[in-house]
Amino acid sequence: MFSSRMTGNQSSLLFGPLEDLQELAFIERPIRRSLKTAEEIDQLTVDEDLNDIERAVYLLSVGQEVQRASVISNLPSLVRQNPAETFRRVVPKVREVLNGAGAEIQLAAAASFLTILQDDIILIHTHTYSILKTVLLHLNHRDTVVSNAWLETLLSAINALPRETIKQEVLNPLLYQSQLSHSLQARLASCRILGKVACKFDSHIVKKELLPLIRSLCQDVEFEVRACMCRQLENIARATGTELLPELVELAEDEDSSVRLAAFDTIINLMEMIDSGSLSDEQQGRLLQRFKVLCVAGLQTEGNQTDGNNELTLIRCNCCYNLPAMVVFSDSAHFLSELYPSFSSLCCDPEVSVRRSAAASFHQVVKLLGSNVQLVHKELLALLQDDALEVTLFFVCGTSPILVLLSPLVPLCSPLVSVVPHQFPELLAALLLAEQKVGCSLRWRLHEKLLQRYSCLARLLPGELLHQSFSPRIFIILTTNKVLPVQKEAARTFCTFLRYNRKQEQRQEMMERLIQDLAQGRSYWNRLRFLDVCETATEIFSRKYFNKHFLIPALELVHDPVANVRYKLCQLLPRLRSSLRLPADKQLLQQLDFCVQKLLCREKDKDVVATIRKLRVLLLICSVVSLQFHKRQERDLLDQKKEKEETLLLEMEQLERQQSEGKLNSEKHIERKREQNCDSQRRVLVNWYNWSEFINPVCKLSFLTGRDSKTSLSATKSMSVSSSGAALSSSGKTKI
Repeated sequence: MFSSRMTGNQSSLLFGPLEDLQELAFIERPIRRSLKTAEEIDQLTVDEDLNDIERAVYLLSVGQEVQRASVISNLPSLVRQNPAETFRRVVPKVREVLNGAGAEIQLAAAASFLTILQDDIILIHTHTYSILKTVLLHLNHRDTVVSNAWLETLLSAINALPRETIKQEVLNPLLYQSQLSHSLQARLASCRILGKVACKFDSHIVKKELLPLIRSLCQDVEFEVRACMCRQLENIARATGTELLPELVELAEDEDSSVRLAAFDTIINLMEMIDSGSLSDEQQGRLLQRFKVLCVAGLQTEGNQTDGNNELTLIRCNCCYNLPAMVVFSDSAHFLSELYPSFSSLCCDPEVSVRRSAAASFHQVVKLLGSNVQLVHKELLALLQDDALEVTLFFVCGTSPILVLLSPLVPLCSPLVSVVPHQFPELLAALLLAEQKVGCSLRWRLHEKLLQRYSCLARLLPGELLHQSFSPRIFIILTTNKVLPVQKEAARTFCTFLRYNRKQEQRQEMMERLIQDLAQGRSYWNRLRFLDVCETATEIFSRKYFNKHFLIPALELVHDPVANVRYKLCQLLPRLRSSLRLPADKQLLQQLDFCVQKLLCREKDKDVVATIRKLRVLLLICSVVSLQFHKRQERDLLDQKKEKEETLLLEMEQLERQQSEGKLNSEKHIERKREQNCDSQRRVLVNWYNWSEFINPVCKLSFLTGRDSKTSLSATKSMSVSSSGAALSSSGKTKI
């Protein structure tokens, strides 16, 4: 069928040019049948009769480098099996191999000794001392990686060594290695060793023998040494107290930023040790002043612009991180005079990363301020209304800061207080604006998290304020947002608002809106959302409240013309059935059974029919056999707790209403008594005025002119005396 011959072009297309095939045909490659020669195999062969210790000694003595590295790496296993023989025979051979060995064997030995020390395999100190001698021999290796590996082994060995051994073998050589004539690597190692051994000795020994060396390293010419020593001052200060705080403050003013950063980190870690008596007023002032300078590092005075230095921006971010500790250090009572300008500058920094760091630490500052939270009200609004969305989200969606931010204002906004602080409406407006800004973005996961945070407002805000501001917005999200997780979180938040609202009229209004706009809404989409609300309501409300307000509207959706709604209802039926308890809910159970029978008999959609047939068995089981006893008991206890809380909310509502009515009645009673007193006083004055017309005309004059009673009385007496004198004189004249 196929042609047995091909043309030249066809063959070249299949196999390539003939010249290449010919070249491949004449290439001869020698094939090595073994990777090792016979001599090499003999060198690698070990007698099978040798035990593990003998084999290790043999390979360390005459083996190749790869075999020696393997034995050294397996040293922890040998120590576990036979520690005495390993340290007597193998470890000395390892010490011999390490002399002049390469970096690979050095690293393997350091790692093996570190494993032995960390796993607590060694039982006696003589073995640790043997490892220590080996470590000290190779601590100053010319390779930095190898030297650091041996240093880690030494630091681990210090934990297992007695004090005298550390003092003789480690500290005595250290006093000479830390001089400037030695290498930078040796001085860095000295810093870490000092920080490790300080906790092993008493404070008077550290102060007497180590403090001079520590102070010398704090003033080293290399900034790496100063930074390394600064990070070790925390351990040293815990052993010596506040002896090195002046050096620490001086390092906080170092010319190098890495040293300053290490100093501030150490100060923050030692903050619980620093009290008002540890530092002088001058030192505290210097530290605070340095912190203020760092808060504006890299900022230009005009227009609050930056110079574009990333390192200085990072410094300001670190200042935000350390700000709560500085509030503790300077005392929150002096926050307004000492730290508020720096805090305000960080919250309004031109760099987004700095403002984000300020938002992250804001709630801690508020906790420290306590009742003085109004001091940072301006910055709070600025961060909530920040142009950068990530700042607002970090501020609102952090570690539940809303509860912290609003709690100081809650006592001022209780239902019994008629005056609401002027900062509170501004804060609520900012929170609503933040939600709208997040809602307009495409970051729906963050929107969902934000709504979750807003649910805590139900326990903070007064019912009237919550009902007027947040509830309408949450309901709009519930009915208009197209992202299902956001809708469900909005449903949860709305149900939370409904549960903790203490106004019966407002709760009734919210329920009516749910039923009219969702359960009986024109759009099937809204009716689906009502079933989502019912699913959430079973978790938030008690069975009694749910069955009273949600169950019947949900079951009525069995008549819905849209199959998707009936399908959703079928999926919800087991949850609805679990909310019923016999015999109290017998009528509701009959209505649920009627709903199931209707779906079984008249349903035409195949998906709904398949679902209800599957769920029918489950519903029958729920009717006959209840849940497991412990789960049923847990749910009943939780439901009782919810019902008690709802009852308590109703009682609180009645109490507040009675108190408000009592307050109103008392005010009316006081006003009525005041009016009665005024009327009685008027009657007394009028009667007294009428009576004075017949008694003394001067009293009428004093009443009309408002003169003092004593003056009028004296005038009356004088007039009466003069009149009586005149009468006597006239009578005398008559008699005469």
